[in-house]
Amino acid sequence: MTAERTATTETGRPLRRDAQRNRDAILAVARTAFAEQGINTSLEGIARQAGVAIGTLYRHFPRRLDLMQAIFDGKLESCVEAGERALTVPDAWEAFTGFLERLCELQAQDRGLNDLLSMTFSCDWTIDAHERIRELFAKVVARAHEDGRLRTDVTAEDLVLVVWSHTRVIEATRTSAPHAWRRHLALTLDGFRADRAHPLPEPPMAAAAVREAMAALGESVVWR
Repeated sequence: MTAERTATTETGRPLRRDAQRNRDAILAVARTAFAEQGINTSLEGIARQAGVAIGTLYRHFPRRLDLMQAIFDGKLESCVEAGERALTVPDAWEAFTGFLERLCELQAQDRGLNDLLSMTFSCDWTIDAHERIRELFAKVVARAHEDGRLRTDVTAEDLVLVVWSHTRVIEATRTSAPHAWRRHLALTLDGFRADRAHPLPEPPMAAAAVREAMAALGESVVWR
């Protein structure tokens, strides 16, 4: 995809050096802000940290979605590539579980991507990426069914539910137990098995960590 291409004006000419420098600064700050704070991060805060006026940010990115596309186009492509790589793995169950694990890992690394993987917007770039991911889900599910190790009633849509559930798990445990999602995913995958369960890779969260995660979720509520 083209998120990192050199920007041009509406006439197709390259940006002036100072304009390109401002755009690059906005993208650098936005990339970190979205990853740390999610897609609802303050655009005014991004502009301030980038050392530009908010009007300058809007000249380069008239809508939040335009800035999101510049940041997340390549990251969504990484999700698609993970599915394409999974289809080259000879073992169908390893391909199935590996694809889900990689998606959840990408979610855990970037709060904005974590948000974006559970949402669609009225724009082609998100709709297309989600559809490509769903198609890859269907293919890895079909291979695992043929292999006989995936329960026959699992569908590609069930994998979307895994992404949705991990969006919340990752959000809740980000600071208190950042690897808890691996345990949750392993539990989920054991539920998908046609034969038996296997040992989990992570211990359960401590009671204090659960309380901390619940408190953090409470503090995130906007009451007014």
